[in-house]
Amino acid sequence: MKKKSIFIVEDDLVSAQYLKEVLEVEGFDVVGIADSGEAAISHLKGCRADIVLMDIILKGSMTGSEAALFLKQMYPECKIIFLTAYADQEMIDYAVDAKAFAYLMKPYREKEIIATIKTALARESEETTEHSLTIPLKNGFSFNKEKHRLEKDGKEIPLSEKKLKLIEILAANKNSIVSNEQLSMHIWSEPKSNSTLRSLINRFRTAVGDDIITNVNGVGYAVIS
Repeated sequence: MKKKSIFIVEDDLVSAQYLKEVLEVEGFDVVGIADSGEAAISHLKGCRADIVLMDIILKGSMTGSEAALFLKQMYPECKIIFLTAYADQEMIDYAVDAKAFAYLMKPYREKEIIATIKTALARESEETTEHSLTIPLKNGFSFNKEKHRLEKDGKEIPLSEKKLKLIEILAANKNSIVSNEQLSMHIWSEPKSNSTLRSLINRFRTAVGDDIITNVNGVGYAVIS
């Protein structure tokens, strides 16, 4: 899995380097450090980041708040976390205008920053799942939630209602195991024998001409992408 990327904007490069080391130990990819808003914007035009840690007072003529507003115009989905020693109303108003995810006061605690970043990334994952109309599967297959159909390379694969319910719940739980009991209740609204479920899955595989469903012996089934 690709590491989540973080960009640090901090006028104190010693502090920035220390923060970089802390984040890398936690498994994040720090894609750059800038000590001014202008440098941050220039860098991020060519290298996007999942999270931007933004100090308020920076070198140069642009404040961190102004840089944050500019970045949100460029990349509305970018999560910005302000790090500052100042908490006056003007700074808070800027944070609101920039739709900042969080506002952490210095001196900050490492655990607080890590927890805030993880929360921001979890929110991003929820938003992506919620707003995406298509769930990519494997071998060119995808499930279109809006049209409620299985597709391959953008073309619909005709399926019966029960087969659609089968792939619907597996797609919604992609890369996770769905138990036989969960599948049965979703498809038939009542418990069914394992043999009945296996029969449906075999018919599904025949209908789509591919084996995109993985059997996890004694546990359930999954679609692994």
